Amino acid sequence: MKTPADLIRREITERGVLPFARFMELALYALDCGYYEIGKNNVGKRGDFYTSVSVGNLFGELLAFQFAEWLEELRIENCELKIIEAGAHDGKLAKDILIWLQLNRPKLFGQIEYCIIEPSVRRQEWQSETLKEFAPRVRWFSGFENLKIETKNLKLDGIIFSNELLDAMPVRRFGWDAANKKWFEWGVSIDGEKFIWARMPNPSGDLRFAIPAPAELLAVLPDNYTVEISSAAKNWWREAAGVLGNGKLMTMDYGLAADEMFSPVRLRGTLRAYFHHRTSDDILANVGEQDLTAHVNFPSIQKVGEDAGLITEYFCAQAKFLTEILARAAKNNSFGEWDGSDTRQFQTLTHPEHLGRAFRVLVQSR
Repeated sequence: MKTPADLIRREITERGVLPFARFMELALYALDCGYYEIGKNNVGKRGDFYTSVSVGNLFGELLAFQFAEWLEELRIENCELKIIEAGAHDGKLAKDILIWLQLNRPKLFGQIEYCIIEPSVRRQEWQSETLKEFAPRVRWFSGFENLKIETKNLKLDGIIFSNELLDAMPVRRFGWDAANKKWFEWGVSIDGEKFIWARMPNPSGDLRFAIPAPAELLAVLPDNYTVEISSAAKNWWREAAGVLGNGKLMTMDYGLAADEMFSPVRLRGTLRAYFHHRTSDDILANVGEQDLTAHVNFPSIQKVGEDAGLITEYFCAQAKFLTEILARAAKNNSFGEWDGSDTRQFQTLTHPEHLGRAFRVLVQSR
Protein backbone atom coordinates (compact mmCIF):
# COMPACT_ATOMS: atom_id res chain seq x y z
CA MET A 1 0.00 0.00 0.00
CA LYS A 2 1.35 3.42 -0.94
CA THR A 3 2.06 5.98 1.77
CA PRO A 4 2.56 9.76 1.70
CA ALA A 5 6.26 9.13 2.38
CA ASP A 6 6.45 6.96 -0.76
CA LEU A 7 4.84 9.69 -2.86
CA ILE A 8 7.08 12.40 -1.42
CA ARG A 9 10.22 10.32 -1.92
CA ARG A 10 9.29 9.66 -5.54
CA GLU A 11 8.69 13.36 -6.26
CA ILE A 12 12.01 14.34 -4.67
CA THR A 13 13.78 11.71 -6.77
CA GLU A 14 12.13 13.05 -9.92
CA ARG A 15 12.22 16.79 -9.21
CA GLY A 16 14.95 17.44 -6.66
CA VAL A 17 14.31 19.53 -3.56
CA LEU A 18 10.55 19.58 -2.97
CA PRO A 19 8.77 22.79 -1.87
CA PHE A 20 7.53 22.30 1.66
CA ALA A 21 3.98 23.26 0.64
CA ARG A 22 3.93 20.19 -1.60
CA PHE A 23 5.32 18.02 1.20
CA MET A 24 2.55 19.23 3.51
CA GLU A 25 -0.12 18.72 0.85
CA LEU A 26 0.89 15.10 0.29
CA ALA A 27 1.39 14.33 3.98
CA LEU A 28 -2.08 15.56 4.89
CA TYR A 29 -4.23 15.10 1.80
CA ALA A 30 -2.74 12.44 -0.50
CA LEU A 31 -5.58 10.37 -1.94
CA ASP A 32 -6.34 7.23 0.12
CA CYS A 33 -3.33 7.63 2.41
CA GLY A 34 -2.92 11.23 3.66
CA TYR A 35 -3.35 12.03 7.34
CA TYR A 36 -6.81 13.55 6.89
CA GLU A 37 -7.86 10.88 4.40
CA ILE A 38 -7.42 8.00 6.83
CA GLY A 39 -7.74 9.81 10.15
CA LYS A 40 -11.45 9.81 10.96
CA ASN A 41 -10.58 9.27 14.62
CA ASN A 42 -7.57 11.59 14.87
CA VAL A 43 -9.55 14.17 16.90
CA GLY A 44 -10.36 13.82 20.59
CA LYS A 45 -9.03 11.87 23.53
CA ARG A 46 -7.93 8.87 21.47
CA GLY A 47 -6.55 10.94 18.61
CA ASP A 48 -3.73 13.43 18.20
CA PHE A 49 -5.38 16.71 19.21
CA TYR A 50 -8.53 18.33 20.59
CA THR A 51 -10.78 20.78 18.77
CA SER A 52 -13.64 22.99 19.90
CA VAL A 53 -16.01 20.43 18.38
CA SER A 54 -14.51 17.52 20.31
CA VAL A 55 -15.15 19.35 23.60
CA GLY A 56 -18.90 18.62 23.27
CA ASN A 57 -22.16 19.83 21.71
CA LEU A 58 -22.08 23.32 23.22
CA PHE A 59 -19.73 24.82 20.62
CA GLY A 60 -22.10 23.91 17.77
CA GLU A 61 -25.12 25.09 19.74
CA LEU A 62 -23.57 28.50 20.37
CA LEU A 63 -22.71 28.82 16.69
CA ALA A 64 -26.26 27.79 15.77
CA PHE A 65 -27.66 30.59 17.94
CA GLN A 66 -25.32 33.09 16.25
CA PHE A 67 -26.12 31.78 12.78
CA ALA A 68 -29.85 32.07 13.50
CA GLU A 69 -29.39 35.73 14.45
CA TRP A 70 -27.44 36.44 11.27
CA LEU A 71 -29.85 34.61 8.98
CA GLU A 72 -32.90 36.25 10.51
CA GLU A 73 -31.28 39.65 9.95
CA LEU A 74 -31.06 38.97 6.21
CA ARG A 75 -34.85 38.75 5.80
CA ILE A 76 -34.60 37.85 2.10
CA GLU A 77 -38.05 36.99 0.75
CA ASN A 78 -38.62 33.80 -1.26
CA CYS A 79 -34.99 32.83 -0.99
CA GLU A 80 -33.50 29.63 0.38
CA LEU A 81 -30.73 30.55 2.78
CA LYS A 82 -27.56 28.54 2.95
CA ILE A 83 -25.14 27.59 5.66
CA ILE A 84 -21.95 26.50 3.91
CA GLU A 85 -19.32 24.70 5.96
CA ALA A 86 -15.87 23.85 4.65
CA GLY A 87 -13.62 21.39 6.43
CA ALA A 88 -16.43 19.48 8.15
CA HIS A 89 -14.25 16.45 9.05
CA ASP A 90 -16.71 13.79 10.27
CA GLY A 91 -19.79 16.06 10.24
CA LYS A 92 -20.23 16.36 14.01
CA LEU A 93 -20.26 20.17 14.07
CA ALA A 94 -22.86 20.26 11.29
CA LYS A 95 -25.01 17.83 13.27
CA ASP A 96 -24.79 19.90 16.46
CA ILE A 97 -25.78 23.04 14.54
CA LEU A 98 -28.69 21.40 12.72
CA ILE A 99 -30.10 19.73 15.83
CA TRP A 100 -30.17 23.04 17.72
CA LEU A 101 -31.81 24.88 14.83
CA GLN A 102 -34.39 22.14 14.36
CA LEU A 103 -35.38 22.20 18.04
CA ASN A 104 -35.13 25.94 18.70
CA ARG A 105 -35.73 27.69 15.35
CA PRO A 106 -37.99 25.27 13.42
CA LYS A 107 -39.29 27.89 10.98
CA LEU A 108 -35.79 29.04 10.09
CA PHE A 109 -34.62 25.43 9.94
CA GLY A 110 -37.21 24.81 7.22
CA GLN A 111 -35.69 27.58 5.07
CA ILE A 112 -32.08 26.44 5.33
CA GLU A 113 -30.01 24.24 3.06
CA TYR A 114 -26.79 23.06 4.71
CA CYS A 115 -23.97 22.72 2.18
CA ILE A 116 -20.61 21.09 2.84
CA ILE A 117 -17.57 21.88 0.72
CA GLU A 118 -15.59 18.65 0.73
CA PRO A 119 -13.21 17.50 -2.03
CA SER A 120 -12.59 14.10 -0.42
CA VAL A 121 -15.03 11.32 -1.31
CA ARG A 122 -13.99 9.41 1.80
CA ARG A 123 -14.69 12.31 4.12
CA GLN A 124 -18.03 12.89 2.37
CA GLU A 125 -18.93 9.32 3.34
CA TRP A 126 -18.04 9.95 7.01
CA GLN A 127 -20.13 13.12 7.02
CA SER A 128 -23.06 11.49 5.23
CA GLU A 129 -23.21 8.76 7.88
CA THR A 130 -23.15 11.32 10.71
CA LEU A 131 -25.83 13.48 9.07
CA LYS A 132 -28.13 10.75 7.71
CA GLU A 133 -31.11 12.01 9.76
CA PHE A 134 -30.80 15.35 7.93
CA ALA A 135 -30.29 13.82 4.48
CA PRO A 136 -32.90 15.92 2.60
CA ARG A 137 -31.41 19.14 3.93
CA VAL A 138 -27.67 18.55 3.39
CA ARG A 139 -25.77 18.64 0.11
CA TRP A 140 -22.12 18.06 -0.72
CA PHE A 141 -19.92 19.90 -3.21
CA SER A 142 -16.30 19.31 -4.11
CA GLY A 143 -15.57 23.05 -4.26
CA PHE A 144 -17.09 26.50 -4.58
CA GLU A 145 -17.10 26.33 -8.38
CA ASN A 146 -19.01 23.06 -8.24
CA LEU A 147 -21.45 24.65 -5.80
CA LYS A 148 -22.11 27.59 -8.13
CA ILE A 149 -22.65 25.33 -11.14
CA GLU A 150 -25.00 22.90 -9.42
CA THR A 151 -27.08 25.58 -7.72
CA LYS A 152 -27.11 27.73 -10.90
CA ASN A 153 -26.15 30.63 -8.69
CA LEU A 154 -23.25 33.03 -8.99
CA LYS A 155 -23.92 34.55 -5.57
CA LEU A 156 -25.15 32.72 -2.48
CA ASP A 157 -27.04 34.25 0.44
CA GLY A 158 -26.32 33.03 3.94
CA ILE A 159 -23.21 32.02 5.88
CA ILE A 160 -19.92 30.54 4.72
CA PHE A 161 -17.70 29.33 7.54
CA SER A 162 -14.82 27.10 8.51
CA ASN A 163 -13.48 25.86 11.82
CA GLU A 164 -9.82 24.87 12.02
CA LEU A 165 -9.46 24.58 8.27
CA LEU A 166 -7.08 27.34 7.19
CA ASP A 167 -4.35 26.34 9.65
CA ALA A 168 -4.10 22.94 7.93
CA MET A 169 -3.69 24.36 4.43
CA PRO A 170 -0.22 23.95 2.89
CA VAL A 171 2.28 26.72 3.63
CA ARG A 172 5.55 27.87 2.11
CA ARG A 173 8.38 28.30 4.64
CA PHE A 174 10.84 31.15 4.29
CA GLY A 175 14.07 31.71 6.19
CA TRP A 176 16.09 34.91 6.62
CA ASP A 177 19.70 34.92 5.40
CA ALA A 178 21.14 37.56 7.73
CA ALA A 179 24.56 37.68 6.06
CA ASN A 180 23.14 38.36 2.61
CA LYS A 181 20.07 40.27 3.82
CA LYS A 182 17.56 38.25 1.81
CA TRP A 183 14.91 35.58 2.19
CA PHE A 184 15.27 32.01 0.98
CA GLU A 185 12.70 29.22 0.78
CA TRP A 186 12.88 25.99 2.73
CA GLY A 187 12.23 22.75 0.87
CA VAL A 188 12.56 19.05 1.65
CA SER A 189 15.19 16.61 0.44
CA ILE A 190 16.34 13.08 1.34
CA ASP A 191 19.32 11.84 3.34
CA GLY A 192 19.27 8.05 3.27
CA GLU A 193 15.84 7.09 4.61
CA LYS A 194 15.23 10.43 6.31
CA PHE A 195 13.59 13.60 5.04
CA ILE A 196 15.70 16.69 5.73
CA TRP A 197 15.36 20.44 5.30
CA ALA A 198 17.11 21.96 2.29
CA ARG A 199 17.09 25.34 0.63
CA MET A 200 15.13 25.62 -2.59
CA PRO A 201 17.63 26.32 -5.40
CA ASN A 202 15.15 28.32 -7.49
CA PRO A 203 12.18 29.48 -5.38
CA SER A 204 9.15 30.73 -7.28
CA GLY A 205 8.31 34.42 -7.11
CA ASP A 206 10.32 37.40 -5.93
CA LEU A 207 10.94 36.76 -2.24
CA ARG A 208 11.67 40.42 -1.57
CA PHE A 209 7.93 40.98 -1.76
CA ALA A 210 6.72 37.66 -0.34
CA ILE A 211 7.13 38.56 3.33
CA PRO A 212 5.62 41.81 4.65
CA ALA A 213 8.48 42.85 6.92
CA PRO A 214 9.63 46.49 7.27
CA ALA A 215 13.28 47.30 6.55
CA GLU A 216 14.03 48.26 10.17
CA LEU A 217 12.90 44.79 11.28
CA LEU A 218 14.92 43.00 8.61
CA ALA A 219 18.01 44.82 9.83
CA VAL A 220 17.82 43.00 13.19
CA LEU A 221 16.25 39.64 12.30
CA PRO A 222 18.46 36.72 13.38
CA ASP A 223 19.85 34.28 10.85
CA ASN A 224 17.39 31.56 9.75
CA TYR A 225 14.40 33.35 11.28
CA THR A 226 11.48 31.47 9.74
CA VAL A 227 7.98 32.49 8.68
CA GLU A 228 5.17 30.72 6.85
CA ILE A 229 3.00 32.04 4.05
CA SER A 230 -0.17 30.24 2.94
CA SER A 231 -1.26 31.16 -0.56
CA ALA A 232 -3.80 28.32 -0.27
CA ALA A 233 -5.55 30.03 2.66
CA LYS A 234 -5.68 33.37 0.87
CA ASN A 235 -6.96 31.77 -2.32
CA TRP A 236 -9.67 29.92 -0.38
CA TRP A 237 -10.80 33.14 1.29
CA ARG A 238 -10.83 34.96 -2.03
CA GLU A 239 -12.93 32.24 -3.62
CA ALA A 240 -15.36 32.16 -0.69
CA ALA A 241 -15.72 35.96 -0.78
CA GLY A 242 -16.42 35.74 -4.50
CA VAL A 243 -19.47 33.51 -4.10
CA LEU A 244 -20.98 35.31 -1.08
CA GLY A 245 -23.97 37.44 -2.02
CA ASN A 246 -25.57 38.72 1.18
CA GLY A 247 -24.39 37.32 4.47
CA LYS A 248 -21.29 36.45 6.47
CA LEU A 249 -17.92 34.83 5.85
CA MET A 250 -16.36 33.50 9.05
CA THR A 251 -13.43 31.43 10.19
CA MET A 252 -12.26 30.23 13.60
CA ASP A 253 -8.66 29.13 13.88
CA TYR A 254 -5.25 29.40 15.45
CA GLY A 255 -3.77 32.61 14.20
CA LEU A 256 -1.86 35.85 14.58
CA ALA A 257 -2.88 39.49 14.61
CA ALA A 258 -0.85 42.13 12.77
CA ASP A 259 1.30 43.01 15.79
CA GLU A 260 2.14 39.35 16.42
CA MET A 261 3.53 38.38 13.04
CA PHE A 262 7.16 38.72 14.11
CA SER A 263 8.24 37.68 17.58
CA PRO A 264 11.49 36.54 19.24
CA VAL A 265 9.61 33.56 20.70
CA ARG A 266 8.93 32.19 17.19
CA LEU A 267 12.39 32.04 15.66
CA ARG A 268 11.42 28.88 13.74
CA GLY A 269 7.92 29.97 12.76
CA THR A 270 4.59 28.58 13.90
CA LEU A 271 4.56 25.27 12.05
CA ARG A 272 3.98 22.38 14.46
CA ALA A 273 3.22 18.67 14.38
CA TYR A 274 0.69 16.99 16.66
CA PHE A 275 1.11 13.32 17.45
CA HIS A 276 -0.75 11.58 20.29
CA HIS A 277 -1.51 14.94 21.94
CA ARG A 278 2.11 15.98 21.96
CA THR A 279 3.43 19.00 20.12
CA SER A 280 6.58 18.46 18.08
CA ASP A 281 8.96 20.55 16.00
CA ASP A 282 9.99 17.44 14.07
CA ILE A 283 7.80 18.31 11.11
CA LEU A 284 9.38 15.83 8.70
CA ALA A 285 8.91 12.73 10.91
CA ASN A 286 5.94 10.32 11.04
CA VAL A 287 4.82 11.42 7.57
CA GLY A 288 1.09 10.88 7.15
CA GLU A 289 0.72 9.87 10.79
CA GLN A 290 0.86 13.29 12.47
CA ASP A 291 -1.06 16.50 12.02
CA LEU A 292 0.74 19.54 10.57
CA THR A 293 -0.54 23.02 11.30
CA ALA A 294 0.65 26.63 11.00
CA HIS A 295 -0.90 29.74 12.52
CA VAL A 296 -3.21 31.64 10.18
CA ASN A 297 -2.01 35.06 9.03
CA PHE A 298 -5.27 36.86 9.79
CA PRO A 299 -4.19 40.29 8.47
CA SER A 300 -3.53 38.78 5.05
CA ILE A 301 -6.88 37.03 4.69
CA GLN A 302 -8.69 40.04 6.14
CA LYS A 303 -7.17 42.15 3.37
CA VAL A 304 -8.16 39.57 0.75
CA GLY A 305 -11.78 39.81 1.89
CA GLU A 306 -11.78 43.60 1.98
CA ASP A 307 -10.23 43.71 -1.51
CA ALA A 308 -13.17 41.56 -2.63
CA GLY A 309 -15.64 44.10 -1.23
CA LEU A 310 -16.36 42.56 2.17
CA ILE A 311 -16.63 44.57 5.38
CA THR A 312 -14.71 43.33 8.42
CA GLU A 313 -17.15 43.15 11.31
CA TYR A 314 -15.30 41.17 13.90
CA PHE A 315 -11.81 39.98 14.77
CA CYS A 316 -11.26 38.77 18.30
CA ALA A 317 -10.37 35.84 20.54
CA GLN A 318 -12.77 32.90 20.53
CA ALA A 319 -13.42 33.47 24.25
CA LYS A 320 -14.86 36.94 23.61
CA PHE A 321 -16.90 35.77 20.62
CA LEU A 322 -18.53 32.87 22.46
CA THR A 323 -19.06 34.83 25.68
CA GLU A 324 -20.95 37.53 23.81
CA ILE A 325 -23.13 34.90 22.11
CA LEU A 326 -23.95 33.33 25.46
CA ALA A 327 -24.80 36.71 26.99
CA ARG A 328 -27.34 37.42 24.23
CA ALA A 329 -28.76 33.89 24.41
CA ALA A 330 -29.22 34.18 28.17
CA LYS A 331 -31.61 37.11 27.73
CA ASN A 332 -34.29 34.80 26.30
CA ASN A 333 -33.11 31.61 28.02
CA SER A 334 -32.18 29.99 24.69
CA PHE A 335 -30.08 27.30 26.38
CA GLY A 336 -32.27 26.55 29.38
CA GLU A 337 -30.76 25.36 32.62
CA TRP A 338 -27.10 24.37 32.43
CA ASP A 339 -25.63 21.34 34.11
CA GLY A 340 -22.02 20.69 35.08
CA SER A 341 -21.16 19.36 31.63
CA ASP A 342 -22.26 22.60 29.94
CA THR A 343 -20.21 24.67 32.37
CA ARG A 344 -17.10 22.54 31.85
CA GLN A 345 -17.46 22.75 28.08
CA PHE A 346 -17.79 26.53 28.15
CA GLN A 347 -14.77 26.87 30.41
CA THR A 348 -12.68 24.74 28.06
CA LEU A 349 -13.83 26.73 25.04
CA THR A 350 -13.09 30.10 26.61
CA HIS A 351 -10.34 29.69 29.20
CA PRO A 352 -7.05 31.26 28.02
CA GLU A 353 -5.11 28.15 29.02
CA HIS A 354 -7.34 25.95 26.87
CA LEU A 355 -8.98 27.11 23.63
CA GLY A 356 -10.10 30.64 24.45
CA ARG A 357 -7.00 32.67 23.67
CA ALA A 358 -5.23 30.64 20.98
CA PHE A 359 -8.24 30.62 18.68
CA ARG A 360 -9.35 33.76 16.84
CA VAL A 361 -12.56 34.56 15.01
CA LEU A 362 -12.74 36.64 11.85
CA VAL A 363 -16.13 37.68 10.48
CA GLN A 364 -16.64 39.65 7.27
CA SER A 365 -19.90 40.50 5.55
CA ARG A 366 -21.55 41.74 2.40
